[in-house]
Amino acid sequence: MALQTLSESLYVGLCLKVGTSELVAIRRDVRDITELLEHKVTGTCDNVHGMLSGSRREGFRFQDSDFDYMLWPADHPVLWDLSQAQFYNTHRDKLILCDSSESPPGFTLLWLPMEEASMNVLSACVRINGALYISSAKYRERNIRESNEVHGPCSSGTQGPVEYDLAHCFVSEFWSPSASSWRDRCHSWPPPSVVNDIIRSGCHFVAIGHKLGNNTDNEWRISFSQAEQKLVYAMNHTQFLTYALLKMFVKKFNYGLSEEEKLLCSYHIKTAVLWAIQQNAIHDWCPQNLLARFWVCFKLLLKWVYEGVCPNFFIPENNMFLNKVYGEAQKQLFTQLYSLYEKGIAFLLHIPSIRSYIMNVLCNPRLSVCTDERTLLSEVNLDTELFIEIYMQSLLQDNLNTCMEYLHTVEQLITSPLTQCQSMFLQKHTATMLQCSAFMLHDMYTTTSGGNKQMYIADKLSCYMLKLAAKFGFVSDLLYIAMYFYKTLRYREALSVIEMTKVKLAQPGLMYMGRVNPERYTEVVGGRSWSTKKRNAVAQTIKLSENIRFIDELTLEQQYSSLNESPALLIPPFILLHMLEFLCCRHVDPMRAQAALDDLHVLVHHDQRVFVPVHLRDISWEILGICQQMTRNHKAVLYSYEQSIRQHPQNSIHTATRHRIQDLH
Repeated sequence: MALQTLSESLYVGLCLKVGTSELVAIRRDVRDITELLEHKVTGTCDNVHGMLSGSRREGFRFQDSDFDYMLWPADHPVLWDLSQAQFYNTHRDKLILCDSSESPPGFTLLWLPMEEASMNVLSACVRINGALYISSAKYRERNIRESNEVHGPCSSGTQGPVEYDLAHCFVSEFWSPSASSWRDRCHSWPPPSVVNDIIRSGCHFVAIGHKLGNNTDNEWRISFSQAEQKLVYAMNHTQFLTYALLKMFVKKFNYGLSEEEKLLCSYHIKTAVLWAIQQNAIHDWCPQNLLARFWVCFKLLLKWVYEGVCPNFFIPENNMFLNKVYGEAQKQLFTQLYSLYEKGIAFLLHIPSIRSYIMNVLCNPRLSVCTDERTLLSEVNLDTELFIEIYMQSLLQDNLNTCMEYLHTVEQLITSPLTQCQSMFLQKHTATMLQCSAFMLHDMYTTTSGGNKQMYIADKLSCYMLKLAAKFGFVSDLLYIAMYFYKTLRYREALSVIEMTKVKLAQPGLMYMGRVNPERYTEVVGGRSWSTKKRNAVAQTIKLSENIRFIDELTLEQQYSSLNESPALLIPPFILLHMLEFLCCRHVDPMRAQAALDDLHVLVHHDQRVFVPVHLRDISWEILGICQQMTRNHKAVLYSYEQSIRQHPQNSIHTATRHRIQDLH
C-alpha cells in the first residue's frame, strides 16, 4: 500500500512538473496544426519540408530542452527498390535509391540511379564502384551554418536563448524492409490504427554513418523519429510520466559529464520505455503502479548494459550500444547502475525535482493522495499553457504571396475536424498574416509608381486587415493598428487606439507571457470562451518581422537583428505603447509627449520583471534611448544605450546600439 501511495504522490508531482494529460494534449495539438499548415503551404511555395522532433514535439517542456528540427527536400524521395518509381513523376522528382547490401543494420547508402539531383545534393556526391552516391559527411558539411557546430547528424546552434539541433535529411514514403518484423510484434501495443499510420508515414535518413562500418562517411542512418513521436502520442499518461521520470533520472545521472563521457542518452531511455510498454502492455499502467513500471524499465536498461546490447525498437539487429558501451566503459556503467539497483527506489531521492514528492509520503505514511487531474490544474493554468503555445508557434512571413497562401490554407483547414486549441491557433495565425500583409501592402504601393487611387485602395485594405486581425488576436495586437496609423501620419487616430489599448493593458486581470493574477483574471473572463479571453485579457510580446518596415525609428535595429539571424524583433507591448504615444504626441501635443517619455523612463528603470521580462531589456533600454535622443538629452541617451549593451542579447541589436552611440559622438 505504501508503494502505491508513493506512486500516486509521484504521479501528482510529475503532473505538476511535466504536465497533466490535458496540458500535454494542448502542446501537441498546437504543434500538429502548425506543422500541417506549414506542410500545406511549403508544398505549394517551395520544395523543403520540415518537422519538429524530439522531446518538445512529444509534449515535454523541460527548461533545458532544445529544439530538434528535421528538414528535407520534397522533390528527392528515397526508394527501397526501383519498382516504387512508378508512384513518382520522374521529370519532377529526383529519385534516390537505398543500397543496404554492405551496411550494418539500421544504416544504408543512398545512390542516384539517374545521376540527377539538385546542385546542393550533387555537390555532396562521391563515386563508389562507378555509381554516384550521396556522402553523408559531405552533405552534413554543406548544410551546416557558419556559426553552428556539428552535433552527430545535426547542425547545432543558438537563436537568442534557444538552443537547437537541425538535421538536414531525406525522406522515404515507404516503410523500411529491414523494420518489417516490427509490425508482427505489435499484438497488444500500439493499436492497429497507430501501426498502420506509422507504416504509411515511412521514415527518414539522417546524415551520419555507423562508426564501425566500412563506409562511415558515406552511410546514412535510418531514422524513425516520426514513428517514435506517434508511439509517444499513443502512450497513456502514466506511461508518458514514466518516460519523463526516466529522462529526469538520466539527466541527473549524466550531470557534470562531458559529451564523450555520457554513455547513456535519452534515446536509450526512450527505447527502453517502448520495449517495456510493448512487452508489458497487458499490465495495468496506472498512477498506483508508476514506480513499479519505472522499475521494470530500469531493470531492462540494466540488463542491456550487462549484455552490452541495446536493440533498436524498430530494427532489433541494430545494437545502439555498439559504438560506446563496451569493454571497460561498459563495466563501469554497469557497476554504477547496479549500485543504484541495490538501493532500490530510494535512489530517486537523489533527483532534487522529485525528492519532495517522495518525502511527503515517507514522512506521512497515512497520507491519502488524489490523482484526479481535474483537481490539479485551474482554468487559468490551462489558459496560460494554451496562449503561450499559440504565441510560440505563431509564424512570421515577409512575402506577400506566402501570406496569401497561408490565409487560403487556413480557410481550407477551418472546415476540417479541429480541436478547440487548434482553432485558436488558426485564429491567431490569421491575425499575424493579416498584420504582415497590411504593412507589406502599404510599402508596395508607396515604393512603386502607383497612382493615388491605388494607394487609397491599398490603405483602406491595410486598415481593414489590421482591424480584422485585432478581432482574432491578443489585446496587444491593437498596437499594430497604432503603428500603422503612426506610419501613415495619422497621429490622432493612433493616439485613440493607444488610449484604448492602454485601458485594456492596465486591467488587473491581464495575462502577459504567463504572468497573471488568477483571481482577477477569473473575475474578468472566467468561464468565457478562449476566443473572448484572447481578445480581451491576454497580451503577448510584439514580434516585428525582420524584413517588414513597421516604423522607421526601429529600422536600424531590425536590420542588425536580421544580420545576426534573429527572425524577429521582440518588444514588450508596454514599452511599444509608451514609445508610440511619445512619437505621436511629439506632433500634436508636446506636453503629453514628455509625460509619455517619463512613463517610459519609469517603466524601463523600475519595472520588477512584470511588464519588461529580463530577456527583453536590451530592446527596452534601446527604445528609451531612441526616444531620449529625440529630446537631445545626450547624457541620458548614452546611459540608456550603454545599459542596452549590458543586457542579454536576445534581439541581437548590440551592433545597432554601438552604431547609435557612434552617431552621438
